[in-house]
Amino acid sequence: KLKNCLDHADLIGALSLESYLGSPQPFAEKLIELRPHKGAVIVAEKIRRFLKGSQFIESHKDCGRVQDPYSFRCIPQVHGASRDAYYHLKDIIECEINSVTDNPVIFSENETYSGGNFHGQPLALPLDYVSLAASELGNISDRRTFLLLDGKWGLPLYLIEETGLNSGLMMLQYTTAALTSENKTQCFPASADSIPTGGGQEDHVSMGSISARKALKIVKNLENILAIELICAAQAFDFRKPLISSKIIEDCHELIRNKIPHIVEDTILSKIIVLSKKIIQSSELLGITKKKR
Repeated sequence: KLKNCLDHADLIGALSLESYLGSPQPFAEKLIELRPHKGAVIVAEKIRRFLKGSQFIESHKDCGRVQDPYSFRCIPQVHGASRDAYYHLKDIIECEINSVTDNPVIFSENETYSGGNFHGQPLALPLDYVSLAASELGNISDRRTFLLLDGKWGLPLYLIEETGLNSGLMMLQYTTAALTSENKTQCFPASADSIPTGGGQEDHVSMGSISARKALKIVKNLENILAIELICAAQAFDFRKPLISSKIIEDCHELIRNKIPHIVEDTILSKIIVLSKKIIQSSELLGITKKKR
């Protein structure tokens, strides 16, 4: 689930960047390689590939806006850091599932060892780390959603033609704000706590199961946060026509529009969130990005 969210966050972020008429400069290879954290390098390369051939970039290359807000400009650094946290957890889990965690461990009829291979701390710490990483992925997504709805840079307020008569997509950002804030409450590291059990013999425990449950809850909320950004990015993209984006972005937008129509008046948004989340969970958009071009 987290890997799927990471991959979609990059793609949705690229669609939002196009719809906001953001600059591609922060993703330049020569800039990113000056601070070559693995995740940032991967994310920046993906954004460059997603936007290759876009007319959007040429349409505003000489505009007066010098720098975009951090939530666009720092996508490689923020998404990349969350991706690095995922890679760390993945390495730990791969080691764990190929390990012996029994106690005692019987090597032979006459050789038995009592030890601590069962202790959950090696998993608990990276799970808490990933909880924070997933929460931050939602945090920056919420900021991009807010900016798309803010009625600036040629986009209508709340991404609806008749603002005032309609609330448009305003309530979607209320939802992402609530989910983002809920995720923040889940970021306190469970592994920071320990309560003795077993008559004091088991006097330090990892609380790793709590770390895992919290991480899963945060990722489930993240799916909805990204689903909402996807809705807003696609809606904003409609208002940029007749500009043509890259082949990847145009194909992704077409797939979205085949499942979610452009919103012209107030409607029940919860149903649209469900449809958008299904698009993310199906990974159909990622399939488009992997086609040879």
